[in-house]
Amino acid sequence: MSNILVVAEHQNGKLRKVSLATVAFAKEAAKATGGQVYVAIIGHNIGAAVAEVAKGGADKVFFEDNAVFASYLAETYAPAIVKIAETSGSTLICGPSSTFGKDLLPRIAGKLNAGMVSDAIAVWNDGGLKFKRPLWAGNVITTVEVTTPSKVVTVRTTEFEALPESGPCPTEAVVTGVAAVENAQFVSFDQVKSERPELTDAAVIVAGGRGLKSAENFGMVAELADLLRGAVGASRAAVDSGYAPNDWQIGQTGKVVAPDLYFAVAISGAIQHLAGMKGSKCIVAINKDPEAPIFQVADYGLVADAFQAVPELTQKLKAAGIGA
Repeated sequence: MSNILVVAEHQNGKLRKVSLATVAFAKEAAKATGGQVYVAIIGHNIGAAVAEVAKGGADKVFFEDNAVFASYLAETYAPAIVKIAETSGSTLICGPSSTFGKDLLPRIAGKLNAGMVSDAIAVWNDGGLKFKRPLWAGNVITTVEVTTPSKVVTVRTTEFEALPESGPCPTEAVVTGVAAVENAQFVSFDQVKSERPELTDAAVIVAGGRGLKSAENFGMVAELADLLRGAVGASRAAVDSGYAPNDWQIGQTGKVVAPDLYFAVAISGAIQHLAGMKGSKCIVAINKDPEAPIFQVADYGLVADAFQAVPELTQKLKAAGIGA
């Protein structure tokens, strides 16, 4: 029997939705190991985040609310999570495959001398715990087995749905004894503030490609996204051309998303972009090239000039009272 520990991610005291999807992955792992699912969440003034994650389906939540963890530093977070893993008997530690998870989890693996799997999309027991993960922009799915006693996994959370909210599980305050470190210092966190939802949390995303030809033309994409209360995304080609900021980038070298509704506007559909959005529940593509690869994954395709189709769609939605 092996317990599973989920490292929860939060920002400004609010739980990130990717944490709840990671709990869903951990429940699948628990079926294979026969263990319990625990959550570790550390930070400062995290009462609301603790209460929310306790309703996410875990068996127990361990938390430490300490000013030492007020600002994220892997040098303080990693030893604290290792301590919680050891005291809870957890030999499988997992976290979201986000910027946070990709920075923290490898450090945890190093401290535990543990083998690691990145971007896991499935887990099962077949004479040993095995994982599936994508390679080559998702064109190849490989099976990985980790044989070290402890295992660390980052989870491709777009492959897992958060469990239905349940009654809160037990929570326990812990003291890991981790103090501030001398060899690392938090300097600043330059957060891009927006009234739109985070790309990885959004239910609706309207993304634009290089075919929009300028940053100014992204305005019509943003208007449609705001009307649908969604987020704005971009292909790497659009970002590299200076049409959109880097934090909008979706794809193999950007963010991986799986919203309920994804608009791909003037995006050709290179495999690097498809790797970041093809898990979307419904994909709508607007492109004037009928041979564009994006139509191969789209649920609905419109062969049209985006400069005509998007404003017309926006006006019809407004006329129907959408966004009012």
